[in-house]
Amino acid sequence: MSQSSLWQINTETGDFAELCNALYQREISIIAKSDFISASAVQARLQSLSYYITRTAHAMVQVISQAHSPLLLDTQNASWSAKQSTKMPLAGQETEQEIMSAMQWYLQEDIYVGLVVPVLLVDHIIIDCIDRIDINKQRLHTNVGGWFSLTADLDGVILPTASVNKRLLKPNRKIMASACAGHCWQRNSKQLPIIPSLRELLLSCSINWKNFKKPLAI
Repeated sequence: MSQSSLWQINTETGDFAELCNALYQREISIIAKSDFISASAVQARLQSLSYYITRTAHAMVQVISQAHSPLLLDTQNASWSAKQSTKMPLAGQETEQEIMSAMQWYLQEDIYVGLVVPVLLVDHIIIDCIDRIDINKQRLHTNVGGWFSLTADLDGVILPTASVNKRLLKPNRKIMASACAGHCWQRNSKQLPIIPSLRELLLSCSINWKNFKKPLAI
């Protein structure tokens, strides 16, 4: 097998190589600008970098080649692209009553640890995943967002889910597309997209756009 053919295994074509290159450039830049407590912390980050970049690039190419995603793949920037709406796509999840109704989606039995979910952070939506579920207190914890209550308090307000700065959202195609593409707004005015993190890109490849409760095995 020639060196060039190593990139032709399954779906790993030129797009795979281009994605890897873009992801490496981005991640090395992030590491260079980050504050680490020790040299060993930097070494640990670099040691795992190759694995996660290769895995993410392969997953992104596979998702597109198998037509699992409605998003467009930008190989040069290693990102997803989609048409951005004029304002944040929160229709049906804006009032307290709508939020309470949306949270019922999370109170069903088929919600589990590892499920990919959208979280609103001030002016944009991120891709996150559930890492803990507290059935007794009817709340769940996501890796980045933290704890979210799924029920209302005595005044009928869901806290901290209804916070202006952080809110768990019920996934739908517009919300998930916005999160994957890094769309952001300021006072409902479109801003330049924020490229999602390497972790978010990998999570985005497991989204089942036909059923958000049944992720893809990529």
